[in-house]
Amino acid sequence: MAKVKTQFVCQNCGYTSPKYLGRCPNCNEWNTMVEEREQSQKADRKARVSFTGASVKPELLDDISMAEQERVETELGELNRVLGGGVVPGSLVLIGGDPGIGKSTLLLQVSGQLSQTGGTVLYVSGEESAVQIKMRAQRLGVGGQKFYLYPETDMGNIRQNIETLNPDYVVIDSIQTMQEPEMSAAVGSVSQIREVTAELLQIAKTNGITIFIVGHVTKGGAIAGPKILEHMVDTVLYFEGDMHHTFRILRAVKNRFGSTNEIGIFDMREGGLFEVANPSEIFLEERLAGATGSAIVVSMEGTRPILVEVQALITPTVYGTAKRTTTGLDHNRVSLIMAVLEKRASLLLQNQDAYLKAAGGVKLDEPAIDLAIAVSIASSYRDKETDPADSFVGEIGLTGEIRRVNRIEQRVAEAQKLGFKRIFIPKNNLSGWTPPKGITVVGVATLSEALKVVFS
Repeated sequence: MAKVKTQFVCQNCGYTSPKYLGRCPNCNEWNTMVEEREQSQKADRKARVSFTGASVKPELLDDISMAEQERVETELGELNRVLGGGVVPGSLVLIGGDPGIGKSTLLLQVSGQLSQTGGTVLYVSGEESAVQIKMRAQRLGVGGQKFYLYPETDMGNIRQNIETLNPDYVVIDSIQTMQEPEMSAAVGSVSQIREVTAELLQIAKTNGITIFIVGHVTKGGAIAGPKILEHMVDTVLYFEGDMHHTFRILRAVKNRFGSTNEIGIFDMREGGLFEVANPSEIFLEERLAGATGSAIVVSMEGTRPILVEVQALITPTVYGTAKRTTTGLDHNRVSLIMAVLEKRASLLLQNQDAYLKAAGGVKLDEPAIDLAIAVSIASSYRDKETDPADSFVGEIGLTGEIRRVNRIEQRVAEAQKLGFKRIFIPKNNLSGWTPPKGITVVGVATLSEALKVVFS
């Protein structure tokens, strides 16, 4: 009897080895090598042939039609924004996030909306029964005449039903539970995920079917499975949020049909996910009047300006080395700004512990937040409050200069709309535009100048 050939495959990156290794030499992760049966070289090569039998042929670039496909808009404007304007027919969309964050809830709501607009939806679940999905659909008020539920994990049966129904949209919940019956690898392994995704990709591109895939995430926050999974799909969305708060942020990290800088903000309630049209009011509603160590920054998330409160707490250290802790802010950026404050603004911070956070659970990572961080640190250190009607925008250089930022008109307009009376911006951003009425625009050239005006 012929000996069965096996190999060891890293479940994190897909690296293969003929023998077991405690640490993967490719991604340096420990205990990720799993023994799998080696597949035959005569594997089924899936050509791009549609259900109707039509195959793809080479075409001249000049002969290809430029007729733009119309996007399908859902009732969730925040989702449309993140996708680049709506759902693109024939696209493959991957949505990842922590357990219980609301991935299935979001897709169930979207599926109901798409079926009500005349599309046929096939919702394939490998984790729940049809009755369980029906119970959640009733709670969310989701329904539709062409909304099909199909609890199955076998890709052979799934492909056959997709061919029979010919739906416009397919939801796979989740990719880690699906399996190719011809493969002997365990469900959820690298080999299974790669082959299942390849088959879904072939179905989407040859038949014009939009497919949404739910992906589990690892303890490090990355989508579980090989990195090739994210390379194969058209769009990768991450659903983020704190399990102890109701707000959820949908962020695009890859999008072949739009920008990757857009975010969508949702509020998780008993009746499902509801979009937050004006997140700035949400992030500022619990601001404490008269508190020190607080500054408002107008940050850009894609094309949307958002006002966020940056908080700082500066206290004398009880250890030999000062502690730096950040939440929602880049740790290295905060350390850099504190060094500039100490050198250029004469603030003795080397013996002070610093705790900073962006209120509301949002993550800020653009250079324009530097000035607000510096003002909040100086406010806490001097124990002087900032004016509640002030907001701040500006990048800080190592020599203490306040550098120009982009989209200054949208930032100032958003601050004025929410009732702020004064905004500090880089001096070089003053020319070439007219500020709106009702807000005073203060141009500052250096960090020391800005602090002098703020705390005068």
